[in-house]
Amino acid sequence: MTGIEPQSTGVKFHLEDAPHATGKGIRLRAIFLGMILAMGLCAITPFNNTYRHATPLGGGHFPLAPFFILVWLMILVALARRIFKGRLWLTGNEVLVSWILMVLVSGIAYTGLARTFFINLTAPYHFATVENRWQEVLHPLLPKAWYPQNPKAIMELYNGLVGGRHLNWWDVIQQIPWRDWLLPLVVWGAFILLSYMVMICMINLLSRQAIYNERMNFPLLRVPMAMQEALDNHELFRFLGNRYVIAGLMIPVCLHLLNGLSFYFPSVPQIPTLILAGPYFPRHGLFSGFVKLKIYIYPAFIGFAFLASKQISFSFWFFFILGGLFIGLLGVLGYNIPAAALGVTFGPTLSRPEETQMIGAYGVFFLFLFWLARHHLLNIVRQAFGFAKNETTEAEWFSTRLSFWGFVLSAIGLIIWFLYFGLSVWVAFLLLGAFFMVTLVASRVICQGGVAYFTLTAAPIDGLLFLFGPRFFTHLGVLLAAVAQKVLFVDLRESLMPSLLHARKITQKITNRRLIIISIMLTLVGGVVVSFIAMLALCYKFGLRELQLDWAIRTTTTVYDNIFTLVDTPVSPGNWVWVFSAMGALVMLVLAVCYHRFYWWPLHPIGYLTAYSSAMRILWFSFFTGWLCNALCMRYGGVVLFKRLRYFFIGLIIGDFLMGGAWAMVGLFSDSSYLVLPD
Repeated sequence: MTGIEPQSTGVKFHLEDAPHATGKGIRLRAIFLGMILAMGLCAITPFNNTYRHATPLGGGHFPLAPFFILVWLMILVALARRIFKGRLWLTGNEVLVSWILMVLVSGIAYTGLARTFFINLTAPYHFATVENRWQEVLHPLLPKAWYPQNPKAIMELYNGLVGGRHLNWWDVIQQIPWRDWLLPLVVWGAFILLSYMVMICMINLLSRQAIYNERMNFPLLRVPMAMQEALDNHELFRFLGNRYVIAGLMIPVCLHLLNGLSFYFPSVPQIPTLILAGPYFPRHGLFSGFVKLKIYIYPAFIGFAFLASKQISFSFWFFFILGGLFIGLLGVLGYNIPAAALGVTFGPTLSRPEETQMIGAYGVFFLFLFWLARHHLLNIVRQAFGFAKNETTEAEWFSTRLSFWGFVLSAIGLIIWFLYFGLSVWVAFLLLGAFFMVTLVASRVICQGGVAYFTLTAAPIDGLLFLFGPRFFTHLGVLLAAVAQKVLFVDLRESLMPSLLHARKITQKITNRRLIIISIMLTLVGGVVVSFIAMLALCYKFGLRELQLDWAIRTTTTVYDNIFTLVDTPVSPGNWVWVFSAMGALVMLVLAVCYHRFYWWPLHPIGYLTAYSSAMRILWFSFFTGWLCNALCMRYGGVVLFKRLRYFFIGLIIGDFLMGGAWAMVGLFSDSSYLVLPD
């Protein structure tokens, strides 16, 4: 992407370059504004998402609330410039920094951490029954420091405080049994913050490779960066008034205005945005893999797909279709593999043995990334040990040497954390390696592919279980690994590392980098603290039973059911798992080699990684539509039409998120909420 240069407005955008080519500093007012807004989102998100069941304020790696605030904040700044001429309240770059601070913590308050955290810490006690035998088999293994030990504190978490509904929030916070929660929160807080520190150091070390050496495209940042540059050029209203932007914006506005009114007033007609295509396919034969096929229409995700690389957009929907055909082909050939052959797994959506291809594919793609960055990694090691000049460039927040040793010490801290609770050194090392390997690969898929909504197929420890078997972990090791994984490394719909890479891209030209990294660290710490307090206050006021956290409870109890199975009757995976894992590794190897060697190769390897993800079941049609529009535009209109038409798809994104934010505000004051974006 070389830039946007609309002839109709005279505005010039160079999106591959940083907003300020010469580099400028960020004032404290932008940092304080971003941190205050971020803490506010962490405080209100649990109430909005779990009690009101309104439109999620976070949700994915292009969260709704931060972008909604970004748009209106930029408009207010632009208006203030016109009214108070000569006063520069905030620059576009400063508004963008405030936005990214909100993005970093938007997931912490919900699926990224708090949504399942307290259920994870209480489920083995609260849901233990005579039938599931958790008390007999699991309770002796549970580290006491991980869990609150007072049954009353756990019971009140699920039932609420007596009279809690009639208490104000401050009184509820005061009556939370903090003495029972203090030790678990300190212990898990150390694990969470050490993990965040590892992620920060990893992104700081690897950002040069991604941003400069590979020139990675960041489709999810195209719109915020375009708006930021327009604001700094004093042309925001000209940008928003572009006829292509207005045309694109009006489509989601009209669509969701009509459908939102229909949601609250059924007499108003609606335009379907979900088409059940499954009934049009036979249950047997080559197309049997599509019997549950759904077509979701999300204008914003069509816009993201258009702004992504054409090769990547094509690969996402192509491999999704190919994955469904593969399942049908196996049935045609007579290979009806039972789900029982899968064994015990912890993958969020892993339901068929064929889907274990992703285990091998993730491993090979990680090695491919390692090979691409081999020279950069060697230079990092040389600088860390003093064999090369240690320098801090615009590609890093802080020096390579400090980042390297910060990574090493944080990783050692995590290993010691696991060792203290009974895990062996070798298992702890492999476990953490699997955690961060999968998270790094997922970050590449999200940031390079523009996948704002992403879920894993297989969990990190699934690969270790397939390679070494459950006995390798020991009974205690299986429990420690599965519970720690559930806290941070399996529900990656709102994970931190992709947002950190986005933050590194946005701040690459900022001169006072020390202020940026300090503000990021303080925001993360504050986000964790505020999110925990907000979720505990919500649970003790209303009771978890009343919050309808069905998904969180179901996925968490499933984790403990799987732990019980592996502890009680350890079963190694079937041969089919090895076959499909090896197949996935081979396919990924071929894709990686062809992608690297042949410039004409049409498929990108990251498309294969999402073939069985639940995210692609929702977004495949959006990527197909975005790719088709991109391909037709370039074929029949060339670069000139592409530069103009890109504004139309930017309008789709802005309009979809503005309507999502508007209906989210309505949902705060009603018993139900119209959802614009995926839940």
